[in-house]
Amino acid sequence: MKKLVKAALLCLCVTSVQVSAQTAKKPRPNVIYIYADDLGYGDLSSYGATKISTPNVDRLAKEGLKFTNAHSTSGTCTPSRYALMTGQYPWRKKGTGILPGDAALIIPLEHKTLPSVFQKAGYKTGAVGKWHLGLGEADQKINWNAPIKKGVNSVGFDYSFVFPATSDRVPTIFIENDNVVGREENDPIEVDYKQPVGNEPTGKDHPELLKLQSSPNHGHNNTIVNGIGRIGYMSGGKKARWTDEEVAHVFVDRAESFIEQHQKEPFFLYFSLNDIHVPRMPSTMFKGKSGLGLRGDAILQLDWTVGRILKKLEALGIEKNTLIIFTSDNGPVLDDGYADGAVTQLNGHNQLGPLRGGKYSAFEGGTRVPFLVRWPGTVKAGAVSDALVCQIDLIASFANLFGQTLAKEDAPDSQNLFETFTGKNLKGRQILVQQGAAFSLVKENWKYIEPAKGPKVEKLTNVESGTNDDPQLYDLRKDIGEKTDLASQHPEIVKELAAILQKIRDEGRSRQ
Repeated sequence: MKKLVKAALLCLCVTSVQVSAQTAKKPRPNVIYIYADDLGYGDLSSYGATKISTPNVDRLAKEGLKFTNAHSTSGTCTPSRYALMTGQYPWRKKGTGILPGDAALIIPLEHKTLPSVFQKAGYKTGAVGKWHLGLGEADQKINWNAPIKKGVNSVGFDYSFVFPATSDRVPTIFIENDNVVGREENDPIEVDYKQPVGNEPTGKDHPELLKLQSSPNHGHNNTIVNGIGRIGYMSGGKKARWTDEEVAHVFVDRAESFIEQHQKEPFFLYFSLNDIHVPRMPSTMFKGKSGLGLRGDAILQLDWTVGRILKKLEALGIEKNTLIIFTSDNGPVLDDGYADGAVTQLNGHNQLGPLRGGKYSAFEGGTRVPFLVRWPGTVKAGAVSDALVCQIDLIASFANLFGQTLAKEDAPDSQNLFETFTGKNLKGRQILVQQGAAFSLVKENWKYIEPAKGPKVEKLTNVESGTNDDPQLYDLRKDIGEKTDLASQHPEIVKELAAILQKIRDEGRSRQ
């Protein structure tokens, strides 16, 4: 009898070792995170757009999982990107608002980041595209003419090819592995956001030099680069400056090179697209093709870029072991500083779909964004999920996938939703704090927007802000467009959600 027990235990141990070995040998997916900029919930044909076609992005929906209740944390770019990278609500940290182009790095290096989670798991990590999370040490002016200390590679990326902030802000340069591409010692770069530097023409003084006219009062009337007025002043670096029409091509070429270089090992690529953010200046092959002005043309360019990535994965034979996530950093805006036909040539296109608000807004149009996940053979093709998910949850989700334990100080607001992101679980978050012109809290089907001062419609962008002197309450299950305020009918729910929001804020302060 003892011999039989020993034999059974031996067999069990051998089987366990075999299972463990099989698990260890199981290939980990490559992960490509494609981050669109200012893409609206209604901007894709897979999300209901009828005036424009986005077949390559639609492939991700057709061959993967489409979320209808996915969010960025914030209605603007820098805070949303901060939350993605750190797993922390951006409003918990000072200085996470929209950054100028010469801002210091805002990501704390003492905590885990999304790319560092992948690094620890043995992945090669790369960042290509827009950055806008600052560079360099706090309280120190960036020296653009030498390798940048505390740059993109400091937060967990093995390779980076980015531009510093947004394309409407100086400096208009590429940075590869913390070095300005094409800089020359005899033409030093200088940047200032308070006063002019050098003697280059500005949009304010020389509007006749502009090929893209600026909208009044947006601030895009400083140094002219490539015929476009920018925010901020810049001199020098003539050979280092980009040409707007070539940016998308440069970025996708670099992304493809990174994929090729690391095709035989697991990799994580953060691919942050610039196309739809102003100034919209797509390449010649897309200009005039959408019939919706330069913004529509930029959407076509974005879709082409996604197609390039899909073709590259197929050509290398790694598409089945590559998980692609496609989403946007915040909601859409039409006039954000340039007269580019986005408003006058809208032609019936509804960038918001059924939502209300847009970029900067407290309404759903500010943070509810397209979110697609494709992983052939693992994520069910053509699936749709209405689970409440947020980009802030990716760091905890991948840490869990890799068997990593996050310290209490790491990614404090991130939740493990990997099973939800891959369609294995239909449940998502129970509660989400959203940051726009006012703060709001979503719990299940209810959305509470706290009282906030400010104009109902932002004058510069013509976007509904979502602010109100009184609290607002909406039932998103029945009223995704937030048309009917139910606060007066359900004061008890308003009180409950207001208390939860305050508790979350207090918890954040206790951790600092």
